[in-house]
Amino acid sequence: MSTTIIAKPLTKSEFAPYGTVIEPYGKDEATPENCFHINKGYACRHHAIAEASLDGGTVGMSIFRAKMRECPIALSVMEYHPFGSQAFFSMTGQDYIVIVAKAGEPPKSADDLTVFYAKSNQGVQYDPNVWHHPLLVLGSDADFLVVDRINGEGKNCYELEIGDWNVCVELESEQVAV
Repeated sequence: MSTTIIAKPLTKSEFAPYGTVIEPYGKDEATPENCFHINKGYACRHHAIAEASLDGGTVGMSIFRAKMRECPIALSVMEYHPFGSQAFFSMTGQDYIVIVAKAGEPPKSADDLTVFYAKSNQGVQYDPNVWHHPLLVLGSDADFLVVDRINGEGKNCYELEIGDWNVCVELESEQVAV
């Protein structure tokens, strides 16, 4: 028997237990301290939306080239990184799916997973130890800027195979990527 999970829209409040949504501050969040003009008024800085976290190593920037997934999407593996946060931001304008489970004990079933639909103008940063599925890109292959810990001591990626859970993700009709 398989389980189907419908992705819900990615919002800052819903995602907060797992990390940070990377997007400009909304009108209700912007203050003179976190949103201000720079470069003689030609740019507006949305300051400190997220802070990279790491234990040893250095913060690095990489590009992950993700292959498009067809819906329904069959899940295969969850992973977590104990020594640092990990941020993803689409560079090619593709929407994507974010699947998370709380930090700590490994998820035991589909009931432990939360699924979000991320728009191409939203990034995510997973807190250290938050379980997440690798990139699930919609529409076409896509490049992602990834900011995470590189070069440190110790194993920083643990995986849990979940393919035998038979979990699929589906989108609501208004979410289907073009």
